[in-house]
Amino acid sequence: MQDLKTRILASVADDLDAIEAELKANLNPYLDLVAKVAGHILFSGGKRLRPLLMVLAARICGYQGTYDKKFSTIFEYLHAATLLHDDLVDGAEMRRNQPVAHAIWGNETAVLVGDFLLARGLSIAAATEKPRVIKVIANITENMSQGEIDQLQHKGRLDLSEPEYMEVIRRKTAVLFEGACRISAIIAEADQAKEEALSTFGFNLGMAFQMADDLLDYTHDSRALGKTVGADLKEGKLTLPVIYALQAAAPGDRTVLETTITNDFSDQEFKILIELLDKYGGITYTQNKAAGHIRQAKRALDVFDESATKDILLDVADYALARKV
Repeated sequence: MQDLKTRILASVADDLDAIEAELKANLNPYLDLVAKVAGHILFSGGKRLRPLLMVLAARICGYQGTYDKKFSTIFEYLHAATLLHDDLVDGAEMRRNQPVAHAIWGNETAVLVGDFLLARGLSIAAATEKPRVIKVIANITENMSQGEIDQLQHKGRLDLSEPEYMEVIRRKTAVLFEGACRISAIIAEADQAKEEALSTFGFNLGMAFQMADDLLDYTHDSRALGKTVGADLKEGKLTLPVIYALQAAAPGDRTVLETTITNDFSDQEFKILIELLDKYGGITYTQNKAAGHIRQAKRALDVFDESATKDILLDVADYALARKV
């Protein structure tokens, strides 16, 4: 996995540097406080996967313009906005191994800076002067907001179904990946087949990425993860490993799972829960579902000729599944 990550980073180093420069150049807040809070979440070690996807997807479509890096910032601004809002709604304490923004500047400031980042993303979308781009970004923003509301409504529900979970992660995560790839095709004026192929790639990559992210809560320590292990359960969020294990567990073990989930569990109790997730196949099932989405994502790229850019996108798909943080 480390070799894969190293290969990807070496292949896209110049792109990542350019994206980083554009994120700083296009932030443009009027108030210093906005810049400080936005910078706290934007420049704290994010992977830049979403803007990178847009740049690579535009390139595979033959884009020859000079605005791909600028437009790619839309997706990092939108993502950062959701993190600011999510951390507040969830009562989180840590993000990327540092205190969350609202713990430093207060709830009101965190919410309003998140709103600013959403607006900044829409402003940059408008600069493309392409109505379809603006429409896609507006749709993404609507979906992400509804995904958060949907997740909030499901909070603490022990009977949450797999389809309900899938709809939440589609809205929260997959639509942003899908939109980054679709907008690339629109800006590059690619044909419909390539636009749909890239959208399919982005959607399935996003679904797999979120499932893999949910698994990290049960397979890594706090330092590697950058947030408190078990945070999803403490926040009342049931993710696929737990949903599957609850359905498969024998009555006695299901009672243990339910008791752990609904109480302020200890480290030892959380360890037992992980053992039960493994016993009843919740972790393996989630890994297999995510792998299925990665296979679909990679197949979608069959419409493109072989190229270095295609190879990088395929590597990114593998990394989304195999990553450790």
